[in-house]
Amino acid sequence: MASTSGDFGMPPPGASAQPWRRPVTTKTITYVSVITFLAWVMSVYDYTLFGTLLPVLAKEFGWSTSGATAVNTFATIGVFVVSLVVGPILDKVGRKKALVVLMTGGALASGLTGLVAGAVSVVIIRSFTGLSLSEEVVNSVYLNEMLRKVRNRGFLYSLVQSGWPVGALLSAGITALLLPLVGWRWSFVVAAVLAVPMILLALRLPESPTFQAMKEVKRLRQTGDEAGARALAEEYDVPQLLQDATQGGLRQVFAPDLRRHTISLALAWLTNWMGIQVFSVLGTTVLVGAKQVSFENALIVLVLSNIAGFAGYLFHGWIGDRIGRKLTIALGWTVGGVISILMLVLPTGTGLTITLYALTLFFLNGPYAAMLFYMGESFPAHVRGTGANVAHVMAPLGGIAGSALLSILLADRMSMTVAALSAGSVFMLISGVLMIGTKTTNRRGDRVREQVEAAA
Repeated sequence: MASTSGDFGMPPPGASAQPWRRPVTTKTITYVSVITFLAWVMSVYDYTLFGTLLPVLAKEFGWSTSGATAVNTFATIGVFVVSLVVGPILDKVGRKKALVVLMTGGALASGLTGLVAGAVSVVIIRSFTGLSLSEEVVNSVYLNEMLRKVRNRGFLYSLVQSGWPVGALLSAGITALLLPLVGWRWSFVVAAVLAVPMILLALRLPESPTFQAMKEVKRLRQTGDEAGARALAEEYDVPQLLQDATQGGLRQVFAPDLRRHTISLALAWLTNWMGIQVFSVLGTTVLVGAKQVSFENALIVLVLSNIAGFAGYLFHGWIGDRIGRKLTIALGWTVGGVISILMLVLPTGTGLTITLYALTLFFLNGPYAAMLFYMGESFPAHVRGTGANVAHVMAPLGGIAGSALLSILLADRMSMTVAALSAGSVFMLISGVLMIGTKTTNRRGDRVREQVEAAA
């Protein structure tokens, strides 16, 4: 468990009027971690629920396989458009408020999915799930600031981010139980209802001390207290706020000092999410089409494989603290791409298919435990929300590209095996290579930083 020996400490006199100096205690860290974990679980639950039930929706509405993936493509375009608003929300209204807004919007979209009447309504309503899907951007920024001086923070963050396989696991498991009883429409309503308690609990979260300090630096500058603003900016590592030319936003994340990092990171997200779309979101479709697994058995495979995905999150979060998060991400995605190819081309039986699919998710999803925390620490605080969101909005674009390419290849009478390899596996490998161009944050892990802090 992470040590909190580096918490912000006891507040100085008058700290009650200085929210940025409130101590981040073990209790606070535990509450924040639990709530953000549950919020992410519910977001992923709904997101993967749609992909899991897509074959069922296709059967009811009379869509072909290529038609169903085309509907998913257009819905993902809508997700991308909605996701664009998240970065500015984070940097302007705060981390906590952004989390509550995103969770509420996602819950409404999930519940309304149960009312869809065809392709057009599916596309419109599912577009707004871009809010809940972007909740991991809030996690990236918010937890990076809340865990600012916590040891083993990468591993602790991996526990939160492991909400992806947990949410996917719940989605497959609960669907297998509820679908025969209540049908697919009420399955989405259940997802919305489960999110309500999480929203109420999120209202009690504290705001990030770093964000509070950023607001105070701006206020001090407006009142002419440049010395006070400078001292506080240096204490919370936000010196960019002292520069009149620095206003944050897109212009700054594409400035010369961040341009290569931003572009490489965004492209890595885009190409890797082509693999996510093919092997995780549309996993049941690929398993049924490429490996001749029945839909019922595909749900079981998803449950077992997401257990491996959960282990992947913990492993990559832990190893990222030790060998560096950038290296961890690059190696994980490269290995995952190779294993996915073996799963598709080898004449596998049920046992080997489950094993290779589980390992694919282990190395495909697992590195995101390191990636999301890495994004938060790789951008300066004043553009942390915008920078992380610029990379993250490439996820739905990658989903669009992966789903569209898969649809085109299937419509061209290509086998599911070759289509999934071309639209998914190849781009997973490319995403690992693209990480080479990103910024290195914790070379050789966090141990050097912790040793320096301990000596100080």
